[in-house]
Amino acid sequence: MKKFNNFLDKVASPFELIAPWLLRITLGTSFILHGVGKFPIPAPDMVRWFESMGYMYPEIIVSMVAVGEVAAGAGIMIGGLLNTKANFFYSNGHLITRLSGGAISVIMIGALLIAHKEWLVTQELFMSEQIFLLALGLYFAIKGNK
Repeated sequence: MKKFNNFLDKVASPFELIAPWLLRITLGTSFILHGVGKFPIPAPDMVRWFESMGYMYPEIIVSMVAVGEVAAGAGIMIGGLLNTKANFFYSNGHLITRLSGGAISVIMIGALLIAHKEWLVTQELFMSEQIFLLALGLYFAIKGNK
């Protein structure tokens, strides 16, 4: 078993530096696409949906969600690009990554509580992409660029 594990380590080691990018690119792209899908802002269908639930200022909420999704998705990827200790912007990249991860987490908690509240105590929660987007957001909010 140890030989097999060593073999897998040897095969995987050239790819260790790109492994975090698999998460960054997936999360960032997903959030950018979800946000862009809400443009032009405010998205009329989404505004009507928020109005039907009795939320105040639905145009502002919808606009903030759309811009927040695009900005957070871009921030996850930009923060990673600034992840070189020799880079003058290194600490800013770490901060951008953490703030973007936090924003993604807040957006996803809002989505789960508003749009998918019936999932909170059922298996549907763990069969949806939303829980994984939340988990990835929390991962980057906690870990940043470290």
